[in-house]
Amino acid sequence: MTAPTASPTPTPQQMANAIRALAMDAVQAANSGHPGAPMGMADIGVALWARHLRH
Repeated sequence: MTAPTASPTPTPQQMANAIRALAMDAVQAANSGHPGAPMGMADIGVALWARHLRH
């Protein structure tokens, strides 16, 4: 049996890009809406989540 390995921590840029991709997927799946706001605010969301919110 092998020892579990820790997955590398994603960078803030990678997290923001994941949010952008998920926003595009959500708009496409709903067949409605505009992904501009979530794509533009992804960096702000990551900064708030990582630095200011308690979770």
